[in-house]
Amino acid sequence: MAASRLPPGALNLKQFLRRQQVLQLYRKILRAIREVPAEADRRYLKDWAREEFRRNKDATDEDAIRMMITQGNMQLQELQRTLKLAKS
Repeated sequence: MAASRLPPGALNLKQFLRRQQVLQLYRKILRAIREVPAEADRRYLKDWAREEFRRNKDATDEDAIRMMITQGNMQLQELQRTLKLAKS
């Protein structure tokens, strides 16, 4: 079997794609937070999102990561619904 040419810390394709999903979710959450009208609420939500992602940045269990992405998407949808209701 041929030796891998990848450096020891390189991500495999599955890990790379999962990382892209996480980054995309983070960006979407930050964009949604920008729509919050109150500055104090915006700051609180931004700090909360940043802390949640930081706290889980070293997660390696594939099932746990998938679950966190699903929960994050649900929280994003809830935030978007709340903002939509607040505007109407």
